[in-house]
Amino acid sequence: MYPILVIGGGIAGVTAAVELAETGKEVVLVEKDPFLGGNVVKMHNYFPKLCPPACGMEINFRRIRNNRRIRVMTKSELLRVSGEQGNMTATIHSASRMVNDLCTACGDCVSVCPEERPDPFNYGFGTTRAVYRNHQLAFPQKYEIDASYCKGTACSKCVEACSYEAIDLSAQLVEEELKIHSVIVATGWKPYDPSLIAGLNYSGSKDIVTNVEFERLLSVSGPGEGKLVRPSDGKAPGSIAFVQCAGSRDRNHLPYCSAVCCSASLKHALNITELLPGTKVTIYYIDLRVTGRNEDFLVRVENAKQVRLVRGKVGAVTPAEEGAGLLVEAEDIASQRREKEMYDMVVLATGILPANGVPGMQKNEEGFYAAVQPDGMYAAGCATRPLDVAATVKDVTGVALRAMH
Repeated sequence: MYPILVIGGGIAGVTAAVELAETGKEVVLVEKDPFLGGNVVKMHNYFPKLCPPACGMEINFRRIRNNRRIRVMTKSELLRVSGEQGNMTATIHSASRMVNDLCTACGDCVSVCPEERPDPFNYGFGTTRAVYRNHQLAFPQKYEIDASYCKGTACSKCVEACSYEAIDLSAQLVEEELKIHSVIVATGWKPYDPSLIAGLNYSGSKDIVTNVEFERLLSVSGPGEGKLVRPSDGKAPGSIAFVQCAGSRDRNHLPYCSAVCCSASLKHALNITELLPGTKVTIYYIDLRVTGRNEDFLVRVENAKQVRLVRGKVGAVTPAEEGAGLLVEAEDIASQRREKEMYDMVVLATGILPANGVPGMQKNEEGFYAAVQPDGMYAAGCATRPLDVAATVKDVTGVALRAMH
C-alpha cells in the first residue's frame, strides 16, 4: 500500500498522521509553513480544560519523532494530484528553509544575524531575526531563514557562526512526485479580516485587537510572556470590551456562525479574572452559543462580579487619542437603550474562514470543502466547517479511517 498524504500540519493534520501511522500505515505529512502546529500552538490555552497547547502538541510531536512511518515535509505544498484511491500520484514542491538536519537549535546563528523581520507568529507584536524559530517547542526543532529578509551570501554571518555546517544559503526549491494511496486535506482555518468591517475601526488603534491576537497577548510564550498589557503603552488595561460576531452571522461578511467565538471570549474573560482581578470586562453579544462542557464557562462568567454580559450589537468603536481609551457604542436589548462606554481595550471576536487552496477539491457555498470529494480525496477538520479542538480531533480520526481503506 502506498503512503497516505496528509495536507496541513495543524492539530487536524498532525492527529491524522499519528493515528494512521500507529495503525501501521505510511504517511507523508505536508505543511506549507516551516513548523507544525498551525493555529493551536499560538493559543494561550484551549477549552474545555484550559490546557496550554504545549501539553497536547508536545505529546503529538513526540509521537511523530518516534514513528518512522511518518515523513514530514515543511515549507511544502501540493501542486497537483491525479488517479483513484489506492493508486494516486501527487506532485509536491518544497522551498528550502536554508537550514538542514544538522541543526542542533543552538541559536548561534541568531546572535549574529543583523536582519530583522516582523513576527507573524505573534501577529506583528514585535520582530525576530531573519533566522528564527517560532517558539521553544517548535517542530522541527531547528531554525529557518526567511529569504525575504536575509541578504544571503552578501552577509553569510550565520554560515560563519554555525559550527555544524547546518546552513546552506544557496539551497533551491525542490519538486517531487509521489505515489500515494489517498489524500486527507486538513488545511485548517484563518481569521476573518476585521478591517473589512465598517465601524469597528480595527486599524484605528493598537488597542483594538482580534480574538486571535488577544490570545497571543495572554500567552506565556507570547510578546507579554503571560502579562496582559495594552499594545499602545504597555500598561495593564483597566477595562476590556469583547465584540462578538465581528463579521460572523452577517450577510455582508460571513453569513454563518463561526461556532467557537463565544466559548473563546468566555474563556478570555475567565483568563482576565485570574490575571487582572481588578479589570472590568464587558461582552457584547447577539446570542451566547455554547454547548456541552463549554456551558460551564458561561455559568462561571455569569457568576464573575467583574464581568458584564450585554445582549446587543456593537455599532461603532471610536478611538480617542492613542492610549486615551476607546468609545464603544452598542444597543442593550434588555434595557432597550443605546449605551456609550469607554474602554482601555476592545477585542473583536472575528469569525473563521477556511484556509483552503488544494487543487481539485469541491467547495460548498460558504467556501469550505464539501462533504463529497473526488475519489481518494477527503477533507477534515476546520477545512470543512468551524470546529473547536476537541471536535476537530474526533472529526479527523473518523476521516482517517475512511482514507486508509
